[in-house]
Amino acid sequence: MLSPLLLAGVLALPLCAHSLPVTEGKGTNRYKAAGEWLQKSRFYNMKKRGRLHHSQETLKDIASGKGGLGSTALPGNGSAFWKRPRCGVPDYPTHRGAHGGHPRQKRFVLFGGRWEKTDLTYKIMRFPWQMDKEKVRHAFQEALRVWSEVTPLTFTEVTSGRADIIIDFTRYWHGDNLPFDGPGGILAHAFFPRTHREGDIHFDYDETWTVGNSMGTDLLQVAAHEFGHVLGLQHSLVPGAVMSPFYSFSYPLALSDDDKQGIQYLYGPRQYSEPQTTTMTNEIIVTTPNACDTDFDAVSMIRGELFFFKSRYVWRIRAGRLQEGYPALASRHWRGIPDRVDAAFEDGSGNIWFFQGHNYWVYDGEKPITGPDSVSSLGLPISNIQAALMWGEDKNKKTYFFKGSSYWRFNPTANRVDMVYPRSLADWRGVPTSIDAAFQDSYGYAHFLQGRQYWKFDPVTVKVLDGYPRQIGVDFFGCPTSNNYR
Repeated sequence: MLSPLLLAGVLALPLCAHSLPVTEGKGTNRYKAAGEWLQKSRFYNMKKRGRLHHSQETLKDIASGKGGLGSTALPGNGSAFWKRPRCGVPDYPTHRGAHGGHPRQKRFVLFGGRWEKTDLTYKIMRFPWQMDKEKVRHAFQEALRVWSEVTPLTFTEVTSGRADIIIDFTRYWHGDNLPFDGPGGILAHAFFPRTHREGDIHFDYDETWTVGNSMGTDLLQVAAHEFGHVLGLQHSLVPGAVMSPFYSFSYPLALSDDDKQGIQYLYGPRQYSEPQTTTMTNEIIVTTPNACDTDFDAVSMIRGELFFFKSRYVWRIRAGRLQEGYPALASRHWRGIPDRVDAAFEDGSGNIWFFQGHNYWVYDGEKPITGPDSVSSLGLPISNIQAALMWGEDKNKKTYFFKGSSYWRFNPTANRVDMVYPRSLADWRGVPTSIDAAFQDSYGYAHFLQGRQYWKFDPVTVKVLDGYPRQIGVDFFGCPTSNNYR
């Protein structure tokens, strides 16, 4: 039996020390073998004496049919499969029943600890030198959001006093006997709940931290993984999961079903209550609008996801699927947003613009930057614009504002509308006048909405595609086909 002191040492092992490619010369990558950092740590011998398998041993058991995956054939230890960039945290074996029965069928793996509360605070001690502080804060907010959206957990940043989760960017030896190694190699590590360093997350200061750029180390991807660890999750056996030990760069950031099942096993699902209001004049209950039976005020692609706005509510579609818990109040994401928006778009810097009446607001993610400001300051001679569209190829995208049968082009460099506008909406061949909303999808097509129909605009032929208009509810929300759509 392990002594209490030894057990505490084992439990205090860091959760994640990712191993990623390190560039050496032109076109050459070297990889730090998974678990190599552990052999240099004083915890290595303690771990061996405790008979806790490290990642390669555990995965070898899985390949031989001993880890709960049946007869799944995996490559041998010496193959390139095991040398992929990965987290260096030990993968604990799948638990068997108390009487030696069959292993449990869950693929997600729990460490055994969880927080006894759901309202958690976090503090950022130091920041990476390559990124603006607000961009770092936004990355952490986004990484925490994927966990809070499916659980009762809430996360609040504090700048003073105690916090549950302590985030730090540090170098080499930094007080936990798990030194970083400069650029490349180990990227980060974190500590489970109910250990003597619970809630600590350390990132290597010397890495090339970026967001949304595969040329560096994506802070959003790594942070989401580390937050999963500090909440109590071990590595997932499902490829592509956020909690997979193998690092991958993919956008938009999204939990797999396995990640979701694991975190909800610990904290339960998020409970949503549909807001209702009662007018004092006639006592009619105003309920949430039905996407199958409404038109929309605005639509925009934001962070690779599609958002539909109606009155105070927003629907969120990711990878073609409506997300759980929607529609929800738009103010849940953007505090201070007006009750109704006329138009919305995300600019080339990732800032989100909302328009209503004579004013506009700008947000960096969920953080307000400016607003309300007058649209006249942008050179717009009108108010109550009906749609805003980011249109064009990545480096040549322009912003267009629409109202009635006219449109204006916005110059983001000058922060002004081009003087040669407005022009006639007839330039957009096949698009109806007086549209309600517009957006460009990930394939480059523009979509124009009016009532409950939409028109798809081809950037090559510069006209609406044949077969349109089509029904918004049917194509985007899976509503039954109806002859009542106007």
